[in-house]
Amino acid sequence: MDASELIEIISRGEDSRHQFKTDVTNALGLATEMVAFANCGGGQIFIGVTDQNTVSGLSQEHVARINQLISNAASEIVSPAINPTTENIAHPDGLVMVVSVPDGINKPYMDKQGNIWVKNGSDKRRASAREEIQRMFQTASLIHADEVPVSGMRLDDIDLQYFDAFFQNEYGHTVEETDTPLPRLLENMNLAANGVPNLAGALLFAKRPEFRLPAFLVKAVCYPGNEISEDTYIDSRDIIGKLADVFQQTVGFILANIRHTQSEQTINSTGEPEIPRIALEELVVNALIHRDYFVSAPVRVFVFANRIEIISPGRLPNNLTIENIKSGNSNIRNPILASFAAKILPYRGLGNGILRALKAYPAIDFVEDKTGNFFKVVLVRK
Repeated sequence: MDASELIEIISRGEDSRHQFKTDVTNALGLATEMVAFANCGGGQIFIGVTDQNTVSGLSQEHVARINQLISNAASEIVSPAINPTTENIAHPDGLVMVVSVPDGINKPYMDKQGNIWVKNGSDKRRASAREEIQRMFQTASLIHADEVPVSGMRLDDIDLQYFDAFFQNEYGHTVEETDTPLPRLLENMNLAANGVPNLAGALLFAKRPEFRLPAFLVKAVCYPGNEISEDTYIDSRDIIGKLADVFQQTVGFILANIRHTQSEQTINSTGEPEIPRIALEELVVNALIHRDYFVSAPVRVFVFANRIEIISPGRLPNNLTIENIKSGNSNIRNPILASFAAKILPYRGLGNGILRALKAYPAIDFVEDKTGNFFKVVLVRK
């Protein structure tokens, strides 16, 4: 960083990526700032800059002392330890130290008192919401949402007839023909723990999963125009039930509300949908399997006159980007669901679902909204 870039950043003021400090004397206070950056995408601390966006400057004695303070805070107070870098920039009004904190790969980071700090605009705050902390553990692969027990659900809530049919189709014999009691069997299959179905078990095999998991449905609406309307729509449906049923009904809703052409088929045929079914299946499966189940919100499907939107709660997991998912990269956020989806849904789990959808229908755009915490697929209707 040179002086001109430093002056430009200072002129813009503090934000979620840039924090100004006239001086730092407290290692714990500095550690909390670094924890917040490490948990939230990384950032820079500018020491020798006032809150009024002016440079107060640092002496060489200040620089030596602060470097030692940074080293102590990063290695002894931040847990797990981080490795910030420092750079001293000469400004006309004095020396400014820039401390760069990278986005952490072992989240959540905390201070020595066990507090997890996150950025809140240009400031920071303690993370207190359970879902927020769970998502950090999820990012570090320390916990997965689909393995979390569902509060209030019991093994009696499992649809035994449906589960037995799945089991017989998959393994060639019924549940009764095994020597394993049902509770142990479900635990061995990673669908329950201590007699309580987990999220995967509930979504896949519960009689009415929506009773205990009311947020995890699909809200589908078809509008006559190109914008959301509060009082005018063509079709609307809250799609609930087992994951396999939700998948079939969601694809069916979209197909029922788009155009079909006769092509070379007979007059009595249903016609070919304007968007190939395989593209819709791949994108709906991705929305159901790879969404963030730590976010209590539905998947939303909007059919507009000029496009279709499929909106999944949560950002892309870990280091995935729109560009690399279009190249076939993948990161499984919900491994239990993904393993069973390959047996119940048209899902192969090889990271090439997006590629198949694009091959079948290239007019697809992807949007990751990090602020709104959702991922959107847009299919342009021709």
